[in-house]
Amino acid sequence: MKRIFLFILTNLAVVFVINITLRLLGVDRVLDRGGAINFNALLVMSLVIGFAGSIISLFMSKWSAKRMVGAQIITAPSDPTERWLVETVRRQALSAGIGMPEVAIYDAPDVNAFATGWNKNDALVAVSTALLHSMSRDEAEAVLAHEISHVANGDMVTLTLIQGVVNTFVVFFSKLFGIFVDSMLRKDGEERGPGIGSFIAEIVAQLVLGVLASIIVMWFSRHREFRADAGGAALAGREKMIAALERLKINHEQVSLPREMAASGISGGTGMSRLFMTHPPLEERIAALRAGR
Repeated sequence: MKRIFLFILTNLAVVFVINITLRLLGVDRVLDRGGAINFNALLVMSLVIGFAGSIISLFMSKWSAKRMVGAQIITAPSDPTERWLVETVRRQALSAGIGMPEVAIYDAPDVNAFATGWNKNDALVAVSTALLHSMSRDEAEAVLAHEISHVANGDMVTLTLIQGVVNTFVVFFSKLFGIFVDSMLRKDGEERGPGIGSFIAEIVAQLVLGVLASIIVMWFSRHREFRADAGGAALAGREKMIAALERLKINHEQVSLPREMAASGISGGTGMSRLFMTHPPLEERIAALRAGR
């Protein structure tokens, strides 16, 4: 969950900064001298902003993740647990055919782990202290294998492309909305050009459309979890992967999740909440593994 949450958060921040910068520099004009919309210019600008936001977020993913969760990179293992953690990741990375990721531990009360990075050979795999304390080594091994599978499958790159496309649509339609609102607020004979009404309307539209666009990103995240579970089962063993998911289910039932995690529904949701889940319900993931999918 943290992998997706951190990526989306960084992406939103980058897109917002790019938009503000272009407006301050006055290079985001898409109206010709007669006041008509230049749709070609608008589309090109939306593509540049949309994909710049997602690509920059991808390259910043390791850096931002380390700082947002306070991850401590294991450079020299200091105890048996850290040695086991590094060697397990090394063995799994070799089996998956990827470069050795950085391995980190971060202090958190939730049983969690994530992998991120701009390519398969420059990734980060991080686990929470709660995971190490509450899971057996077999279960933790399966979780690590799941994260290594995310890296080997290139999920972050695919996520970047999807995020770039939805960013483009968000920027395109929010700017159209800003222009429309600005035209409604201007009096006859007033000089054309973006005003404060356009700016406010555009920001509001970006926030609303950004939430709707995140549904697509969340769908991709849920879809990829099944593939990562299957990859984790191939690396660590199907029974270990099932046991790890069962452990997550037990821990979730015993511990109340933070609000941002509850919204994503790591163990499932119903109705509208299901659309914003980063992970499928654990019951569905366990059933898929037991069915050999």
